[in-house]
Amino acid sequence: MGSVCIIRSGFWPSFQNQALLADFKSLAAGVNYESRFNISELGTRTAGVIIPAGKTSLGVVYSYFGYSQFRRETAGLACGLRLSEKISAGIQVDYFSEKAAGEYGKRNTITCEAGLLLKPNERIIIGIHVFNPVPNSLRRSFLPSSLRAGAGIMLSEVLFAGAEMEMSSGENLILRNGFEYEAAKNLCLRGGFCSKNTSFSFGLGYSLRSIKLDLGFATHEKLGISSSVSMVFQIK
Repeated sequence: MGSVCIIRSGFWPSFQNQALLADFKSLAAGVNYESRFNISELGTRTAGVIIPAGKTSLGVVYSYFGYSQFRRETAGLACGLRLSEKISAGIQVDYFSEKAAGEYGKRNTITCEAGLLLKPNERIIIGIHVFNPVPNSLRRSFLPSSLRAGAGIMLSEVLFAGAEMEMSSGENLILRNGFEYEAAKNLCLRGGFCSKNTSFSFGLGYSLRSIKLDLGFATHEKLGISSSVSMVFQIK
């Protein structure tokens, strides 16, 4: 969906806007693998768990990127809470670790992120997310900050469309838009566009009882195609 992910409920979006965790009422676990430009050294492996706890839902996520000469590991602990019928909020604490061979050594960083979700009515949803609101003057090394805002609408019972914009430290404004269409029972088709690197994306999702499978592809104007595959197990 062009990386439109802070307004659409689901397992992985819940770690992009932690307010979405408040709508997750089932125990679930998922694994994901992303291959950037079909280069094994640029692969990312991710695993996560969501645990409902009364009015709150908790989430744990871990990700590994790289190879023997350079690797980046991230871990996050998230919490989402419904504040009212139309408002939800969430927060996540993140730990980042980078290690490179030779003189570059190792770098560890801790930060946080938070999200807010508004539902004016049954069809419209609005999301806001902020990452790393801590000033870099308090850090030994630079870590970019970002602010994302988006809105989505159910155009029909089977068609959802959404758009987002993102502002990040030292970057141009990024625009995203995407759609999800329920083509058949348990089968969804998705597509989108992201202004960064003029990227088009498309994919599909299929649900089989308590298992959900997702497959996605995204283009890059110069480097080619990235692909990702995901499997989520949900226990109602």
